[in-house]
Amino acid sequence: METAGIGQYREFLIILGAAGLVIPLFVRLGVSSILGFLLVGFLLSRDVLGSFTSAFPFLQALVITDEEAVSSLGELGVVFLLFLIGLELSFERLVTMKRLVFGLGSLQVVFTTALVSLAAFALDFTPAQSLVIGTALSLSSTAIVVQIYSIDKRLGSQSGRTSFAILLFQDLAVIPILLMVGILGHESSGPVLQGVAIALAQALLAVALIIGVGRFALRPLLRLVAGINSSDLFMAAVLLIAVGTGVLANYAGLSMALGAFIAGLTLAETEYRRAIEAVIEPFKGLLLGAFFLLVGLGIDLDGVVESPVQIVAMAIAIIVSKTAVTYLFARAMRVNHAAALETALLLGPCGEFAFVILSSAAATGILDRAMFSKLLLIVSLTMAAIPLLAILGKQLVKRSKRLQGNSPETLEAPPEDDQPRIIVAGFGRVGHLIGSMLDEHKIPYIAVDADAALVTRERRAGFPVYYGDAANIEFLKKCGLADAKAIAITMDNPVRVDDVARAARAESAGLKIIARARDERHAMRLYTAGVTEAVPETIESSLQLGESLLVEAGIPMGLVIASVHERRDTFRKLLGRPNRKMELDLERKRLRRGKALP
Repeated sequence: METAGIGQYREFLIILGAAGLVIPLFVRLGVSSILGFLLVGFLLSRDVLGSFTSAFPFLQALVITDEEAVSSLGELGVVFLLFLIGLELSFERLVTMKRLVFGLGSLQVVFTTALVSLAAFALDFTPAQSLVIGTALSLSSTAIVVQIYSIDKRLGSQSGRTSFAILLFQDLAVIPILLMVGILGHESSGPVLQGVAIALAQALLAVALIIGVGRFALRPLLRLVAGINSSDLFMAAVLLIAVGTGVLANYAGLSMALGAFIAGLTLAETEYRRAIEAVIEPFKGLLLGAFFLLVGLGIDLDGVVESPVQIVAMAIAIIVSKTAVTYLFARAMRVNHAAALETALLLGPCGEFAFVILSSAAATGILDRAMFSKLLLIVSLTMAAIPLLAILGKQLVKRSKRLQGNSPETLEAPPEDDQPRIIVAGFGRVGHLIGSMLDEHKIPYIAVDADAALVTRERRAGFPVYYGDAANIEFLKKCGLADAKAIAITMDNPVRVDDVARAARAESAGLKIIARARDERHAMRLYTAGVTEAVPETIESSLQLGESLLVEAGIPMGLVIASVHERRDTFRKLLGRPNRKMELDLERKRLRRGKALP
């Protein structure tokens, strides 16, 4: 009885042993922890270490046989990872990423699915099998890719945001894909369509319930537990929230990870965010190790030995095709070359949801056992290549930046003549227009941008643009920040605008900072960060439209300009007040009635 009891914990002990003993050795040798867990899973599988147990029976204690137990732990690791990502993002930041999530993400999934499905159909798979294979293999690994960015502290970089935006859309796409698999696996359409409608209703209800509970109940719950001053109880409450929301989502047909992600979003703006992160982080790392170990277990050595050329060729073909599609659409969505290249390489391999989709297809009879095993092997091999592709991506990005930076234009350093200038941070369309206006009035300025190709192009056109990171305070000092008349922050990425504003204000308390804001909420955040003037795009476009409308209606230009200035001053004052959100709502109502605040 005692031996059986110990056996129940064998897989968990192996994971702890790997995390505490083996993985540190890999890291010491320069191997990433992700690749280390993949190798441990492969080596401790039945096909590798298990093949030596007949000659050395004592090795049987180290062979992982209960893959289902490891799978459960690995799923919890993905749940905690997505919960933490939700805490980092918040709904506000997610809204700013909508173009990448629903634009680039949808293009990547649709075109990759079409490409892989057509290839599968050409290989004599049935239309239903081809569609299932195409959708399953079009998805990438959220767990591994996000973990790579998290380890390097680069989830906020352009490639990190681009990768996560696509991965988020893919996670959302899993729901209709699983519904499609259910439809393809049944002959009659009536009950299936009814089941689809019910499943969609359950999914929407679960999302609404998680958001509602998160906004109105979770903060009071955490406040109650935190008031007891018990770290153990606070930990229990946080784990309950992360796992409980995941289970609720799972009952509604969603993935547990997606439910935890939504819960994390609802808690991102609370005062308990940092404390929650501190509680979840240790669990996430250990349980994610179980997930990566599971992927290593999925590498079927017998399948590789039987047809190595075919398996490896198909895995490479999938990675290459997905990488090409992702890169092309990322560039089309104006993601810079380096970020698009790194994103494409990391998203080229398949992901963990492929296991779920293919398993569902095998259960419904769409795929037979031989097809299922071969596809799982291909998925596992591509996922095992992600850490290596991440290293390759970093090297290619560094080389690309080095080649771009070698042009005389981008290598030129900012002038050090102590002449007071205006600094323009970001020289895209908005920065270019500001530079042209400053040139027209003969006001000296210096512009900076992190896009080497843009810097080269604009310098050849005669603009005083220099290559560098405007959020780097040392670089700003070299640009003459100490003597600058003002700094205009023009980037279209709100997070980057925030970073530059904070860096500039921390260095110079009296500097005038004029920042481009996405909307009123972003403007409020910038005023809190210390900017002198925040210019919300939504308000300015509304004022310009109103100005044109009043002129066309026959109102004299002087009165129109005065009215626009009055409205602008009103909003400027409201955005800087403590109760600004409530007053902004009131101002909008009064503007609709033709009145203004006194």
